[in-house]
Amino acid sequence: MMDKQVKIIDTTLRDGSHALHHTQSPQDVIHICTGLEQAGVYAAEVGHGAGLNGSLLQYGFGKYSDKELLTAARSVLKNTKLFDLFCPGIATVKDMRHAKEYYGLDGIRVAVHCSEADLGETHIYSGKEMGLEVICFLMMCHLIDIDELVENALKAKSYGADTIYFADSAGAFTPRDIRDRVTALKDATGLPVGVHTHNNLGLGVGNVVAAVEAGADFVDGALNGLGAGSGNGCTQAIVAVLEKMQVKTGCDFYTLCETADKYVVPIIQRPLEVTSESCTLGKVGIYSSFYLNTLESARKYNIPYHEIFEELGRRGAIGGQEDMILDICQEILEAKNQ
Repeated sequence: MMDKQVKIIDTTLRDGSHALHHTQSPQDVIHICTGLEQAGVYAAEVGHGAGLNGSLLQYGFGKYSDKELLTAARSVLKNTKLFDLFCPGIATVKDMRHAKEYYGLDGIRVAVHCSEADLGETHIYSGKEMGLEVICFLMMCHLIDIDELVENALKAKSYGADTIYFADSAGAFTPRDIRDRVTALKDATGLPVGVHTHNNLGLGVGNVVAAVEAGADFVDGALNGLGAGSGNGCTQAIVAVLEKMQVKTGCDFYTLCETADKYVVPIIQRPLEVTSESCTLGKVGIYSSFYLNTLESARKYNIPYHEIFEELGRRGAIGGQEDMILDICQEILEAKNQ
């Protein structure tokens, strides 16, 4: 794999927002983005965990605005591109245009449920029209088979997407699952393919390796794995492993380590560990952003966490349905009191 090159998008300041209860500050953004710039990372994804305009009751209010976070990032990013996530129904084309014109956005990742690429048609097209680099970001991809994933990727290609990403949003995939999907998407679309992993089953970095071996062009990481659930694949570890595989990332490993040690470790609010709870999340296949809310509700109502996770799995819960957790808790308590 001597000549292989892979671009890394670091999500510390976006997916990591979930693990920080959306409290990352503009100063945190400046420190971490400075390190990502110096390390040579391809792009930094910055903002609320739910993306542009994601500071809502349903997802958790952010301590700082999109404007504050994105302009802080833009002030220090010169070669590293500035990206944000965009979820149709949460943000609008107007929000996207505002972020480009006033906050200096370079690229957007239009995030849609894996079976609903058509919901991103207008937004992918609009992003391209604005001159943004546009990635179609297909979420919760363990819920559909490969043929349906390919069908949705082809739709995104027809809308003008530059790159197709598939997200293991629940940390539920095995390396074989990853390899099969990368191969299928590259063969069918002819576009660059990227992978976003979670570490709920301890496979955050291993699944990145599987993706690269299958031909992935982009991979996500987060410094120290900071992200929803038990975190994402760790950027430093990804770079170190890919270096050992003689895969070029353009990233300086030690600068990433220094940035993580100085500026990420101090803001981490809980250990990012593979635990019984996170393994259950990955086994059942629940969106990683449900993790903290479910554990908090389990403690509050004295309900075993696995009962809540299993019921969320039976209902096929997806991002944006976090209020379902309280409904399930009430139903479990009522059933026990009968």
